[in-house]
Amino acid sequence: MCGRYVSARRPEDLAQQFRVTEWNPETLLAPNWNVAPTNQVWSVLEGVDRETGALERQLRPLRWGLVPSWAKDPAIGSKMINARMETVHEKPAYRRAFTRRRCLLPADGFYEWVPVPATEDRKAYKQPYFISPEAGDQGMAFAGLYEWWRNKEVAGDDAPGAWLATCTIITTEATDAAGRVHPRMPLTIAAADYDAWLDPEHQDPDELRALLTAPADGRLSARPVSLQVNNVRNNRPELLDEA
Repeated sequence: MCGRYVSARRPEDLAQQFRVTEWNPETLLAPNWNVAPTNQVWSVLEGVDRETGALERQLRPLRWGLVPSWAKDPAIGSKMINARMETVHEKPAYRRAFTRRRCLLPADGFYEWVPVPATEDRKAYKQPYFISPEAGDQGMAFAGLYEWWRNKEVAGDDAPGAWLATCTIITTEATDAAGRVHPRMPLTIAAADYDAWLDPEHQDPDELRALLTAPADGRLSARPVSLQVNNVRNNRPELLDEA
């Protein structure tokens, strides 16, 4: 499971790194060192421009927690923050998005927790670890899916609040440093495969699954960080300091 991560890079830098062609500079998301489910997060996806019909690579915010188009209540999204790589192409909630609506979710790293048993003078607790690439400053590009959900209580497709855009992170069995902390971890897309992953015309499930790779080719570091990460209200760069 990936339930928290860090996304603190400037949108200008993300637009350059992912070769974005459409981004509204007036759309702002603050750097987030403790991204939690239902937060708005930066995504990179390819969509059709309504006026020109051209396919554009967009940098846009999505709410973390996928809400299928057929869902009756958007609250279901809080339970759908992750999609398992082993079954993502089969599950009704994800299979259409997997073939047609894929995205990248930029991240600096992610958190996982290790249970620490109680002692005579201390209660049991969960120690957070920050997991990130051992080297490099380009961060990570989580493999994600996105969906559009129509709010039927709002009249008019173009009215504010008519549509909810949401996303989920694809995960797999953890390896390397991440595997010593938690049995699951997010998957990433290699830079050379961004085009193939984002292309909505690329719809072969087996070929798409072959693009899913371990973050940083498995070369990850994991360090214990402050227990303050456990509270989603805490959000500052000092959360990444080694405990």
